[in-house]
Amino acid sequence: MPAPVDLKSTVNLPKTDFPMKANLPQSEPKILARWEQEKLYDRLRELRKNAPVFTLHDGPPYANGNIHLGTALNKILKDFVVKSKSMEGFNAPFVPGWDCHGLPIEIKVDQELGARKARMHPVEIRRECRNYAAKYVDLHRRDFKRLGVFGSWDEPYLTMSASYEAVIAGAFLEFLDKGFVYKGLKPVYWCIHCRTALAEAEVEYENHTSPSIWVKFPVLTDPARIAPELAGRKVTALIWTTTPWTLPANLALAFHASFQYAAVETGAASGNEVLLIAQPLVERVAQECGLGPTRILTTIEGSRFEHVRFQHPFLARESLGTLGAHVTLEQGTGIVHTAPGHGQEDFEIGEKYKLETLSPVDDRGRFVEGYPEFSGKTVFEANPIIVNWLRERGALVKTEDVEHSYPHCWRCRRPVIFRATEQWFISLDHQDLRGRALAAIRKTQWNPEWGMERIANMIATRPDWCISRQRIWGVPIIVFYC
Repeated sequence: MPAPVDLKSTVNLPKTDFPMKANLPQSEPKILARWEQEKLYDRLRELRKNAPVFTLHDGPPYANGNIHLGTALNKILKDFVVKSKSMEGFNAPFVPGWDCHGLPIEIKVDQELGARKARMHPVEIRRECRNYAAKYVDLHRRDFKRLGVFGSWDEPYLTMSASYEAVIAGAFLEFLDKGFVYKGLKPVYWCIHCRTALAEAEVEYENHTSPSIWVKFPVLTDPARIAPELAGRKVTALIWTTTPWTLPANLALAFHASFQYAAVETGAASGNEVLLIAQPLVERVAQECGLGPTRILTTIEGSRFEHVRFQHPFLARESLGTLGAHVTLEQGTGIVHTAPGHGQEDFEIGEKYKLETLSPVDDRGRFVEGYPEFSGKTVFEANPIIVNWLRERGALVKTEDVEHSYPHCWRCRRPVIFRATEQWFISLDHQDLRGRALAAIRKTQWNPEWGMERIANMIATRPDWCISRQRIWGVPIIVFYC
């Protein structure tokens, strides 16, 4: 029997010492160590120092915990871009950074300190925050380097570094010297759990169940002065809101100057009562509120309601008829309950008509003294009490719970409120800062192009910049951990 043929020996295969298995867990650390030893990133910078510059700014992660898939993916994708641009011949430096300030870190430190925090000075607590942030900066740096990300790891930017805080303080002083900075009582997004103001970017919208109510505000002005057909009638404006707790701060009702408002007789009305509702919404409101058959007595142009006086539904106070372009026909009755201390449009109406910026709610979202029935209760606890008040006084037309999109704090995931509070602001309209920013946006090349429209719309409509959003021990501050 012939000996078997070794077929492998009949094939001319290449000879190599390259292993068949990559053994990446063992090989990658060696490769990274060699890159570090050879200072590969520094050599790239030297090689490309005279080349055109490509800069990718690193939006920093918070230094408040270990990296996760999101932070890893973020850095890896940036590394793809930077390395590819370097290979294309650009001088593409990458300066990594970390956000070392804010509630995400303070909350973690609070959890670690526990009851011990009550015996500590605020300076000691801020020092703990700084140490906590520095710890996770080091851990992040180790892990990002392990992922093979190139960058100036020995010279990152840290928001808590003295040089960085000095630049921020310098920028603030420049704004101050040029008259951009002011301290004002304005409504801002407020988290009653974190006890801090929030920027628009820190607000996320999630579903929330709120009491949806329709409320009557009787007219105090002689109805015949509004329209002859109303002489001798009991005229009442009907409003809709999902925030009953803001009614104690109501100072006005807003109408749209060019809308037509109907004076409506309804099957559910008592005596000679007439309800005021925007004419295009009469049928829908009547159906939603179960008003029965309706008859429009007359229509009145919205501009006629300016300076008309209305009775607050449960307080011995008048509400002023005002005009506002923010009033729409998308929902409600076309008449907007206005509390200048609890809404941006409301505040603007208050400024225009010189109304008080009333906000009887503290930083924990609890009503202050002067409202004995719900003093000390949170705004959400006060909602059913206020609804019951309205029912007892005959001012409540209908109530139901509604699930809708509502602003939540991005940190604690709990619902926030609009609350007037003293904060420091940078005016966007002083020296036409808003206009100059929009001009700069339009001069910039955007990829994708739709990004320009998105940021331009945001700048065009955003309120003044609140720069004292964070608080330590109840005191608004701008720079932390100094």
